[in-house]
Amino acid sequence: MPMSRRVNAVDLSGRVAVVTGGAQGIGLAVARRLVSSGAGVAIWDIDQAAMAKAVAELASLGRVEAILCDQSQIEAVDRAAAETERTLGPVDLLVNNAGIAGPAATVIDYDPATWRQIVDIDLNGVFYCCKRLVPGMVARNYGRIVNISSVAGKEGNPNAAAYSAAKAGVLALTKSLGKELAGYDIAVNALTPSPARTRILEQLTEAQVAYMLGKVPRGRFVEVEEAAAMIAFMLSDENSFTTGATFDLSGGRTTY
Repeated sequence: MPMSRRVNAVDLSGRVAVVTGGAQGIGLAVARRLVSSGAGVAIWDIDQAAMAKAVAELASLGRVEAILCDQSQIEAVDRAAAETERTLGPVDLLVNNAGIAGPAATVIDYDPATWRQIVDIDLNGVFYCCKRLVPGMVARNYGRIVNISSVAGKEGNPNAAAYSAAKAGVLALTKSLGKELAGYDIAVNALTPSPARTRILEQLTEAQVAYMLGKVPRGRFVEVEEAAAMIAFMLSDENSFTTGATFDLSGGRTTY
């Protein structure tokens, strides 16, 4: 997002947020936006060097903690949640952003172990984080959850069935959980961004990237700050009615 573009203020003072995969890419942009808006932010990631760099960058803006967490393991999620609650307090906001793309291969050639790894991180990890943090939100009758899916979860990208299936699962999980919690002041929504220039693109072939970008009517990658801006609203008090929904950020590729 060009610096000349006006940035809307979102007041998150007193809120505590968890951003998984928050050490880089969209997650880091979200963490920056949230801490700048007054929230205490816990970055959950597996890249310790990137987390240290992120904390050094954001510490001057507010309260930021880096917590090692492999979200494919529910025990690791439990430990990260306990550490977050000890250092920052009860969690109000959750951004399930961490994920991997996996290698390019057809379904018939896909390695089953790799398939399980992608589903464990991209789908099961989202479930584990919600399962651990939602009870506290229910007890306090407040919460905002944003699950990062992908346009691949809507359309299915060729040679990326594991990633597409996991991200489609995130959309269905979001719909189910949103309905389950609709009686509380808790909003659960998903975001389906087009590709951004982040490290996840390094996991894809040039042909895959060209395929995805060629389907975007805007004709460019989404900026991580644009994703952070939409997520900031989704996490705000003002987003008090919409739940179980999918917010599109595909540059016109998927208009549903």
